[in-house]
Amino acid sequence: MFGSSSTPSGQRTLIRRHSLTVRLSHWLNVLAMTVLLFSGLQIFNAHPSLYWGQYGADDDPAVLSLQAVDDDGALKGVTRIGSLSLDTTGVLGVSTVDGEPTVRGFPAWITLPSYQDLATGRRWHFFFAWAFVLNGLVYLAYGLVSRHFRRDLLPTRAELAPSHLGHEIADHARLRFPKGEKARHYNALQKLTYLAVIFLMLPGMILTGLTMSPGFNAFAPWLLDLFGGRQSARTLHFLFATSLVAFVLVHIAMVLASGVVNNMRSMITGRYAIRTDPSPASASTASEIAP
Repeated sequence: MFGSSSTPSGQRTLIRRHSLTVRLSHWLNVLAMTVLLFSGLQIFNAHPSLYWGQYGADDDPAVLSLQAVDDDGALKGVTRIGSLSLDTTGVLGVSTVDGEPTVRGFPAWITLPSYQDLATGRRWHFFFAWAFVLNGLVYLAYGLVSRHFRRDLLPTRAELAPSHLGHEIADHARLRFPKGEKARHYNALQKLTYLAVIFLMLPGMILTGLTMSPGFNAFAPWLLDLFGGRQSARTLHFLFATSLVAFVLVHIAMVLASGVVNNMRSMITGRYAIRTDPSPASASTASEIAP
């Protein structure tokens, strides 16, 4: 009876979903991006304001700033985005350090190191930035040589049809994930998102980071013209990093919602479990004995 009742739902089959190179690259990226985020916020705290243009000095207006102001003798954190001002005391601008309100752009618990130290933050950031770049170059070479990008990430014309994309968006909003044979491959939304991250967001973050380096400016001065100056590059670098953080948060949420054990196994061992459709004969037999 138990065997018969389970037949219509199919059999559990382990498929090979991720190669060793993809898995290693993924986990190295997790480590590098985590350190880059925390050390990057340490660097940002040295001057917690963003500008657009060549200079960002001489009282140029900031497009975003995390400030501390005096409010009747008490420190108050104020986040300004253009002309919009928000009271963010305790989180941004002013946070508690050793029990005392302290002027800090981002709080100590999210920076590396936790104490204010620009030099140490820069050392952590630059080391893992180059580790991140080298890991990305290896992954890029693998993706091209093995045709991983073309085979697994390039959407078909049918997948790009508005009706198909609309259906997938609706399914994702309802947390309806692919089952059976459809789970063998990435869907169109996953493909488009991963391609945007790999070929737009990550290169943008790397290039804007290099644009902020005076030493690299001597090697490639055209980057300053491309991004409209070092301060504009810093602002774009912050936006690219913020977009990647948003992507990671959504990615983690989808992993949890679609099956954390199955997804983690696929990224550790490469094997992913799917439910295969039952054969017509077994389905017929099951329907005959079902109540």
